Amino acid sequence: MRQRFSSYLILILITVIVACNNHPQKPPAIIFKGVYSFGPEVKSFKDCDSGQEFWVTDSSKQLELKYSQLNFEKPYVPVYVEVEGDKIHSDKEGLGSEFDSTLVVRKLIKITKEIPQDMCN
Repeated sequence: MRQRFSSYLILILITVIVACNNHPQKPPAIIFKGVYSFGPEVKSFKDCDSGQEFWVTDSSKQLELKYSQLNFEKPYVPVYVEVEGDKIHSDKEGLGSEFDSTLVVRKLIKITKEIPQDMCN
């Protein structure tokens, strides 16, 4: 009886240890490079590699802030950005509904007024 209890206890401890070591891993970061435009009704990103356009949501809270700090006189002036993010399906209703996909920005890596012509034609 005592040996059976010890065996169960060891089995439970092994199960707990294995379960604690199986942390779900984040998917690898995807870096997007392209042209971003921001204004009252449109937040769009055009990927330099694929040419695909995305609606943008800024979970980093840095993209829109840094864009506004560039002090453009008019909205929608394009800038070059490099961001870490995720591509998801756009909502069927609302401002981003005309885009197939939405780019959810997790981290702003680079923003500049200089759009590299060799990368983004």
